[in-house]
Amino acid sequence: MQQVLKRFLVPGVDVAARGRYFECPIDHPSDAIDANTFYFGNAVWAREYFDYCHRTNHFKERWTAAIGDWSDKVVVDVGCGPGNVFATLGGKPAVLIGVDVAPASLEIAAEQGYTALRADAAHMPLQSECADVVVVNASIHHCQDMAAVLEEAARLVKPGGIIVTDHDPQRSAWDFRGPAKLLWNARLIVYRLLGRGFHKSLSQQAWGLKTEIHHQPGHGMTEAFYRDTLEPLGFIVNVYPHNHEIGAEALQGKWGRAELKYQIGNLLSGRNPYAASSALSMMCVARKAG
Repeated sequence: MQQVLKRFLVPGVDVAARGRYFECPIDHPSDAIDANTFYFGNAVWAREYFDYCHRTNHFKERWTAAIGDWSDKVVVDVGCGPGNVFATLGGKPAVLIGVDVAPASLEIAAEQGYTALRADAAHMPLQSECADVVVVNASIHHCQDMAAVLEEAARLVKPGGIIVTDHDPQRSAWDFRGPAKLLWNARLIVYRLLGRGFHKSLSQQAWGLKTEIHHQPGHGMTEAFYRDTLEPLGFIVNVYPHNHEIGAEALQGKWGRAELKYQIGNLLSGRNPYAASSALSMMCVARKAG
């Protein structure tokens, strides 16, 4: 694995072996890096995330439609976590490098077949234009400087290659207002009283929320963000707002329906809950001019 990684490292960069993954020093960790290191570095929490998130047939169908066949290609998964994307899609990339900040998650990713590298997503020690496919799933909104991370991921794409991002919140759908924002702020108390929610403890919940840097009302992604960031770098950009339970149809301009609670949130915020602007997530598929 180390010999594979060395082929793609910037000259002069050394990485150290740490169990099943390799590590490049992170000189100036941000609050976001510290939170993600702690939360996704918890072995139990990382395993739960691996088992339950981004593992649906809808996810597989949507991503397969976006990427196509990545057999024999060089793939870099930025913010790979415990390796959900490859574990769900399968296939036979020639090289599969996963970059993340959380050691426990990288250990799990290595089990899935990743060459796992701990590094700052905004300053990766990988050569420019080294990858045919760069994927960034459910990660950009976890980063302090979203544009810097997207630009850095785009730097890795070869001419003719693609970058695919998904599962970052669409700002217009999450910009809850008035009574919807009050309900949003109260949801954690309600979930705790009802015993609902993904997190099993207050500590797990609190650390999970700390990682969601830009997943708050008024934060999130816009089509302009992707276009303004990627088009000057030579990419042809397509953006697809969608709700979570939709597959390849998302790339045909369909977005499906959100869960009832999100429909109500958008309705109480004065928006059409069935409009594209109320779809919860955005997928970006951008190809670099060759």
